[in-house]
Amino acid sequence: MVQFHEHIITEVLDDPQNGSGLVIVSSGLCLPKLISTLLLLHTPSQGTLLILSPHQPSFKSQLLHHFHPNPIPEISADLPSHHRHSLYTSSNVFFITPRILIVDLLTKKLPTSQIAGLIIPTVHSLTETSTEAFIVRIFRSLNKTAFVRAFSDKPHSMVSGFAKAERIMKCLYIRKMHLWPRFHVDVSQELERDAPEVVDIRVPMTKHMVGIQKAIIEVMDACLKEMRKTNKVDVEDLTVENGLFKSFDEIVRRQLDPIWHTLGKKTKQLVSDLKTLRKLLDYLVRYDAVTYLKYLDTLRVSESFRSVWVFAESSYKIFEYAKKRVYRFVTSDGVMLSDKGKSSKGKKRKLKGDDDKEQVGGTSSTSTSSGVVLDEVLEEAPKWKVLREVLEEIEEERQQAFPRGEHLVEEDDDDSGIVLVACKDERSCMQLEGFITNGPHKVMRDEWENYLLGKGELRDLHTRFKKKPKKPKGFGILDGVVHAPTPQNAEASSINKQENDALLAAAAEIRKRAKKDDAVGDDPQLPVSGRGRGKGTVVPIKPPQNAEASSGNKQEHDVLLASVSEIRKQAKKDEAVGDDPPFRGKGRGKGRGKVRNKKGPANVKGLGNNDDNNDKKEAILDKLVISDSENEGQADQLNQVVTADSSEATCQGDTIDPGVLRKHTGEADSTVSRNAKPLPPVHFYALESGQPILDILRPSIIIVYHPDMSFVREIEVHKAENPSKKLKVYFLFYEESSEVQKFEASIRRENGAFESLIRQKSLMMIPVDQDGNCLGLNSSLEPQTMSSQNSLTRKAGGRKEVEKEMQVIVDVREFMSSLPNVLHQKGMHIIPVTLEVGDYILSPLICVERKSIQDLFMSFTSGRLYHQVETMVRYYRIPVLLIEFSQDKSFSFQSASDIGDDVTPNSIISKLSLLALHFPRLRIIWSRSLHATAEIFATLKANQDEPDETKAMRVGVPSEDGIVEDDVR
Repeated sequence: MVQFHEHIITEVLDDPQNGSGLVIVSSGLCLPKLISTLLLLHTPSQGTLLILSPHQPSFKSQLLHHFHPNPIPEISADLPSHHRHSLYTSSNVFFITPRILIVDLLTKKLPTSQIAGLIIPTVHSLTETSTEAFIVRIFRSLNKTAFVRAFSDKPHSMVSGFAKAERIMKCLYIRKMHLWPRFHVDVSQELERDAPEVVDIRVPMTKHMVGIQKAIIEVMDACLKEMRKTNKVDVEDLTVENGLFKSFDEIVRRQLDPIWHTLGKKTKQLVSDLKTLRKLLDYLVRYDAVTYLKYLDTLRVSESFRSVWVFAESSYKIFEYAKKRVYRFVTSDGVMLSDKGKSSKGKKRKLKGDDDKEQVGGTSSTSTSSGVVLDEVLEEAPKWKVLREVLEEIEEERQQAFPRGEHLVEEDDDDSGIVLVACKDERSCMQLEGFITNGPHKVMRDEWENYLLGKGELRDLHTRFKKKPKKPKGFGILDGVVHAPTPQNAEASSINKQENDALLAAAAEIRKRAKKDDAVGDDPQLPVSGRGRGKGTVVPIKPPQNAEASSGNKQEHDVLLASVSEIRKQAKKDEAVGDDPPFRGKGRGKGRGKVRNKKGPANVKGLGNNDDNNDKKEAILDKLVISDSENEGQADQLNQVVTADSSEATCQGDTIDPGVLRKHTGEADSTVSRNAKPLPPVHFYALESGQPILDILRPSIIIVYHPDMSFVREIEVHKAENPSKKLKVYFLFYEESSEVQKFEASIRRENGAFESLIRQKSLMMIPVDQDGNCLGLNSSLEPQTMSSQNSLTRKAGGRKEVEKEMQVIVDVREFMSSLPNVLHQKGMHIIPVTLEVGDYILSPLICVERKSIQDLFMSFTSGRLYHQVETMVRYYRIPVLLIEFSQDKSFSFQSASDIGDDVTPNSIISKLSLLALHFPRLRIIWSRSLHATAEIFATLKANQDEPDETKAMRVGVPSEDGIVEDDVR
């Protein structure tokens, strides 16, 4: 355990107010480990300890990992109430869902005197009206001595909005805030004492990548300038650096939400465009060239009509450069089509298995003056080459340290020899695994052939279902005259046609070859045939009958559908693999597809073959199995240890005997053939999965392929916990890229958040009572009610009227919303029960169905609202539909200009009008916010009787004889 964790724990436990406190640490400083240590210090004599279940499942799994071997059971709605009561009194540690905890507190099924305290692990997602604040308020009123401990490792979330940290502390009745940034003296000293050896590698981007990045940033800047013109957003926040983070959307939306209905379409579109551009910038450094082009193709289809960024000056460069990274079109005499006369002769790469250049076959090539040749570029990601060099260097160092034959058995735990490569997501992990196994050319080739096949398949679908063209009926024609296109446009469309023909011809060629190989059957060199087809069979697809141009949007639409079908295939295949035991980069058990003998030296030979055909090699490794469903190295288990020998299960469906690897008879790869150096076994880890991989694998070498601030800190903490361990870390950054900028900006942003919190802490005012207990948020409201009794002495000598407590019956499912909390704050008594009809019962006559805006739209679409109103009208005299808006958003569905005169099936106003006409007794209440709703409820209840709990529960529920009581019919 690191020392600063001990300091934090002693600081929290020594707090005079029962050990309550709010702890905010830097992200990556192992918060789950800190909380689990606190849980381990809990003794049964103190009482039961309840942890509010965190929203992120990964956080919970990490907490459970560190709390090992004792499992922490969860109390949820599935358990009956008597069972829950026995758990509450058992003096153990439990996870509990907030909805069940608040219902049990209100129904007094929770013995609060036996609860030692509450732990809230992700406090940054809290607001004053959230269920957690409601829980703490009731819990504090029933038990003053128990502690409430709140934790967060997202400091920037704690400074969004006005005095958020202070408001959260008042909500949770906490007096003390503990701040532990990375620059805290204790933390920095300990983490830098035995720092790991770091190698920072800056990889230059290719010129096309630089071009794309520059173009995206220019487009982003243009969009931000457009946004500044609206005068609706604080200009300080609108910087390109802020635009790199997800939180940028929240900043802009928070400012625009109250006036969202008054904004024009252009401003609304700019908000979503900035989101798209941020993704484009991120994917540029994350994915390969073909995948990036495929994503751009989908964007061109989905966004070309409405988006603003597509029409910005530099946007065409993004599409142009992305295409140049994958392929070029040249005429058969070597002139590039795009260069219009400039002859730029390049190396024309043949498609695999072809002897002559790839030319457009059949009729389509004769229709053009000169044939079009598809010149493949297939630019590899520059980081790939560097990663391979780093792995070769690691293996060389290892061979020098342990000459041939010497096993590493005698070495201690300080150097496990495990190499871990950390990527952003699972897709990147699988692709890198394929690259290390099969070489970069094979991976790019597979992606490219999938891309082409997708185009071809969709072309066939399109021609199969295409209706016969009708003659134009005057649409787009002026005065009955069809305008002939200008020569320029005609030339452009003919180029587009040629490009399209060449791509389709290439796809047809691949399919022909696949058919041929399929017919031969024994041939192990099976080319790609779409993902997840099973046992190496290729579904034959008819080649295009007439390769006419499906230029423009039609072609792009085809591509979009192709990528969708590909994703579906992948999903199906993943499901099929699903029962496979190995974890996907998550550290559970060893399973198949993994080298179990960690101590043995890496038995590594060259990747490719020395001859193109018959030089076969066999390698035998201790208990090495490659998972059956390995499909071109793409869908293998993520954590599989890849050795250079496990080149590929060449024929997709072939199973491999344990211990014996498939003979590698593929063609020699140009980059990794004769002189390929051996590589060490590698583990891959997806940062998205959020698992404690460092504690599970305890690697000696970590290659951070996609830099991430939290993961860097985790490495530092891991090294500080194991000071004697040798640890070497390689960082791969693209030089002068958004990746570097984002990494550095994330550190600056966190430091800025902590500085703001330190300032807030010094100025904070937390009101307390005589015993030193925190008074909470509404402390300022309480004294007023005391003084008001003397203000009107003329009324019956100042005698105070006996106020009757207002009761509201609330459906248990409504505790997902914040309204019960606000009603309770207003002094109403909340009775949670399961209701068949309505959400809130205010009196024996009034029943309320509450709808938030999103819920209202969904209920109209599904028809659920009609049924709900029908049952309310049947059983209650005054049925009410409450439409509740959010406090920080506009109090309107749409701007007045958008409301038409006619009733249309898509208009929400039309639907509401029809509902009101159909149910004349239905009352519709419009509420601006939660607090407005509470006041409306109080007004409605003013002259009404209190509702009856048992009657409300029986409404709409048939009796044993099947008779429903009080049915109006």
